[in-house]
Amino acid sequence: MSALNRREDAVRRMLEGAPPSVPPDLHADVVRRGRRMLRRRKAARRLLWLLLLAAAVAFVVWASMARPWVEPPSETTPPLTGW
Repeated sequence: MSALNRREDAVRRMLEGAPPSVPPDLHADVVRRGRRMLRRRKAARRLLWLLLLAAAVAFVVWASMARPWVEPPSETTPPLTGW
C-alpha cells in the first residue's frame, strides 16, 4: 500500500467517524476576536490615510516654498557685447 493510499484511508476513517465536539463558548470567542480584528484593520486603514494626507500636505508646502518648477537663476552672467 502506498503512502497516498494510506493517507486517503486515514482521511476516509476520520470523515466517517462522529464529528468532534465543539466547545459551547467558541462562537462568542470567535465573534469577539473578529470584532477586534475589524477594529484593528479600521484603525490601521485610518492611520495609513492620515499618513498619506500628511505626506501630501508636506509635499504641497515644500513645493510652494521651493518652487521646483521655476528655472533657477544662472550661475554666470552672460557675456557683455557691444560696449
